[in-house]
Parts: sequence; C-alpha cells; structure tokens
Amino acid sequence: MDLKDKNLWGFKRLLRSFVYAWTGLKYVVRYEQNMRIHLILSLIVMVLAFVLDVPLNQKVILLLVIGIVLSLEVMNTAIERTVDMITKDYHPKAKIAKDIAAAAVFIFSIISVLIGLSIFLPPIVERLMIILG
Repeated sequence: MDLKDKNLWGFKRLLRSFVYAWTGLKYVVRYEQNMRIHLILSLIVMVLAFVLDVPLNQKVILLLVIGIVLSLEVMNTAIERTVDMITKDYHPKAKIAKDIAAAAVFIFSIISVLIGLSIFLPPIVERLMIILG
C-alpha cells in the first residue's frame, strides 16, 4: 500500500490538523481562566517591551518564554481533561497527576517572571534615574 493511499501526507489531513489545533486553543481560552490571565499578561509584557524600546533579541526571548508558558497551560488542560475523563470520582493519584501538570506551568511561570525582570528592570531603572535626575 502506497503512503498516499493511507492519506498520511494529504493537504486535507494537514488542514484538518490545523482545525483541530485551533479548536483546542479556542476551548482552552474559553474555559480556562488561567489561560486568559496568561494571555492578558502576555499582551501587557509585549506592549511594555515596545514602550520601553527593548532590543529585538530580548523581544524574541520574551516571545519564546510566552510561547512556552502558553503551551504548558494548554498541556496542563489536556492532562486535566484526560484525568477527568478516566475518573469522575476523587482519587488521590488523579489529584497528584493534575497537581504535577499544574506545577509544570507554575515552575516555568516563575522562571518567566525572573526573565522578565532581568529584561525590564534595567530600562525602567534607567528611565527613573532620568526622571529623578
């Protein structure tokens, strides 16, 4: 059987994968409060980066960090929904799995705040020094 016969490489299959991804993203944004908070903070961070005239390489770092946090939030939601699908009853191991997935987002969120501070503090301090003269 030819690969084309299995439709492994078809344009329709590729297009469908984007539709599925978009559907998943819409779900997370609609139903997950933390994702909306991350999106709002991401917008604020990028606006601040332009207002403070942060260098391009640091803007790229900010985008990368934002992308990782958002991706981790999506994966956390996927794990939580999978656990919920497997058991509706309270189970200590189900709770642990969900807590661990949330911890991944939490850890990288802390790292992202530290990265953000290292990028934003110097231009903020510089502007304050000019103002306080």
